[in-house]
Amino acid sequence: MADSDLKSWKTLNKDLGRISTLEQAAAVVSRPLVAPGIGLAFMALVGLAVASFTGFSATTAIVIAAAVVGAYMALNIGANDVANNMGPAVGARAMTIGSALVVAAICETAGALLAGGDVVSTVSRGIISPESVAQPGVFIWAMFSALLAGALWINLATWLGAPVSTTHSIVGGVMGAGIAAAGFAAVNWPTMGAIVASWVISPLMGGVIAAAFLAFIKIKIIYTEDMLASARRWVPVLIGIMAGTFATYLALKGLKKIVSIGFGPALLIGLALAIVTTIAMRPVIARQSLGLEPRKKSLKELFAIPLVLSAGLLSFAHGANDVANAVGPLAAIVHAVQDGGSSDSVSIPLWVMLIGGAGLSVGLLLFGPKLINIVGNEITRLNAMRAYCVALSAAITVIIASWLGLPVSSTHIAIGGIFGVGFFREWYHERIMGEHRVDTISTAEQRRRRKVVRRSHFTTILAAWLITVPAAATLSGLLFFICTALWG
Repeated sequence: MADSDLKSWKTLNKDLGRISTLEQAAAVVSRPLVAPGIGLAFMALVGLAVASFTGFSATTAIVIAAAVVGAYMALNIGANDVANNMGPAVGARAMTIGSALVVAAICETAGALLAGGDVVSTVSRGIISPESVAQPGVFIWAMFSALLAGALWINLATWLGAPVSTTHSIVGGVMGAGIAAAGFAAVNWPTMGAIVASWVISPLMGGVIAAAFLAFIKIKIIYTEDMLASARRWVPVLIGIMAGTFATYLALKGLKKIVSIGFGPALLIGLALAIVTTIAMRPVIARQSLGLEPRKKSLKELFAIPLVLSAGLLSFAHGANDVANAVGPLAAIVHAVQDGGSSDSVSIPLWVMLIGGAGLSVGLLLFGPKLINIVGNEITRLNAMRAYCVALSAAITVIIASWLGLPVSSTHIAIGGIFGVGFFREWYHERIMGEHRVDTISTAEQRRRRKVVRRSHFTTILAAWLITVPAAATLSGLLFFICTALWG
């Protein structure tokens, strides 16, 4: 090979190496932009579809814009809220993140379309009085501002890794827009007081119930002379309790559109299913326990299927209920544009429900893994038993809250359950280690090792919870003033 050819060959190799390096760098830089790009494309498709459906005009422009914002809100709910249902099962290794995403997407969409509420309060459960926003223009911009503010706040919380209440976000948005439109007198302050009380009540209730079930499992199954024999006796009962609880939960919260069931009949349905499931699961658990070693890790196999089913059922009920946070204000805007003004309740059109259901699933698939990982792995370590306690406490707490008439957040309950099992483990280890303390290790070092709940996540999540309503309200009020000044 001539010297000139060799030199050209070396130059070509260098150029190809530079191109390869640039391609790798471009791939690394562009990878984080793929999910946001798909999300923007989804919002654009929603806008185009609604424009073709309603026709583009000065009157329908606000409907198209609200549909895009509703799709944005649904994406954020899918990214943030659904993690609370799937996180415990993923953290317990009962499901992979991939399978959790698929199951949640199917169940969320099914819940939204099959059992989603067909009527929603245009003032978000009585937060503001209809008379204060009776003018169509004021009402439309109030709902639009509330929807956009709630979506922006949830997006920020997801980016920070804080699971917040989407219900409280939209409630704060409606409250802020109502105050901006008609002053503080427009707000139903007793309702807001009940919501503030739920900030404390729902996570505490979820945590206490989850800790109580974990204590029961430790006492009745784990720390017994024959762990497997105890498991054969009590695991069917625990699975029966879960089946009965979720039957009651779905009857009360997830199937309103299909059939209306009172609290008493729902409890009887749950009790009957709990007894039947307990009897049916005894031979199943007996077969599954054959050949297992008498250790805690073996119990994972006995709780795996109930965990997967509970995650799917929670996602179905979540889609049925919380889809209204994304499409409720949108439906109110559509109603106001078509009929003029506000009313106490409006029907949600099917195409609006489709936007909400699809947005939940797309948001979950694109952005859900981050929050699922935080909820399932980073707050505290979860195994099958602990995750079971969290899932069961979420359903039981919602049932109790429905009976008491308390407005609670599924996010607060699930996260409260995770913190509950974590802090219970700390207390339990402190008590056990206090009785069997090793003198060679300092007390401070022992306590440090027993901190099984990450304090950084605890403070971040608590701070996000406390400021969700005021932050969303402030943002909504500002957006309302901007929108009315520019287009009002």
